[in-house]
Amino acid sequence: MTKKPGLTHMASANAHHRPKAEPPRAERLLEERRRAQFLRYSHIFASVVRDILEARFLEQISPHFLTPAQFHLLKMMTLNGGHQVSEVAVFLGVSTPAATKSLDKLERLGLILRGPSKDDRRATMITPSAKCRRLVQEYEVLLAERLAPVLEKFGPRELDQLVRILKRFSLSMIRREDPGDGPCLWCAAYCEENCPVGQIRGDCPCTNLSGASK
Repeated sequence: MTKKPGLTHMASANAHHRPKAEPPRAERLLEERRRAQFLRYSHIFASVVRDILEARFLEQISPHFLTPAQFHLLKMMTLNGGHQVSEVAVFLGVSTPAATKSLDKLERLGLILRGPSKDDRRATMITPSAKCRRLVQEYEVLLAERLAPVLEKFGPRELDQLVRILKRFSLSMIRREDPGDGPCLWCAAYCEENCPVGQIRGDCPCTNLSGASK
C-alpha cells in the first residue's frame, strides 16, 4: 500500500504556497508615515544645502552670479589643475557648446585662464586664475564660520553617525538606480580618496589630485 501523506505534511505544503499575509493596517500606516517623514526631511536637507550653503553663501562672496555647478567646477580646478573643454562638459553634464559658453563667462569674470595644452598644442587647457583661488578660499572660510555654531550643537558621535547614514543611503540608491558612468561632481569637489561613487561610476575627477593639492 502507498502511504498517504500525513496531515502535518499537507498542512506544511499548503502553508508554503499560501500568499504572504498583509501587514496590519496600523503597521502599514506607520511605514507610510516613516517614509513620508524621511522624504520630507530629505528634501529640506537638500534645500538647505542648495539654497543656503551654496546659493546664498556664493552671493555673499562673489559680486557676480555663479551657479553652484560653475563654482564646483572652479573648486575642482583649484584642486587638480587644468582641464580641456570636453572634460568640463562631462563634469557639468552639458554639451560641449554649452560648456564653452559657461567657460566664456568665467573667463570674462577673470576666474579662469585659457592656454595651449602641454600634451597637445592643438587643445585648449582651462586653468584657475589667482582670483578663482581667492574666491574658493573665501567661500570655504565663510562656510566654516556659518557651520561652526550649528555643528557645535551635535556631538562627534552624532556627526559621525549622520555621515555614515548619509553615505550608506546615497550609495544604496546609486547602486540600485543607474547613475550613468564617467566623472561627476556630485560631491561638489569635497574629494575623498578612493571615492565609492567614482568606483561605481567608473571614474572620478578627484582620482589624481594635483595643482593646489600638492
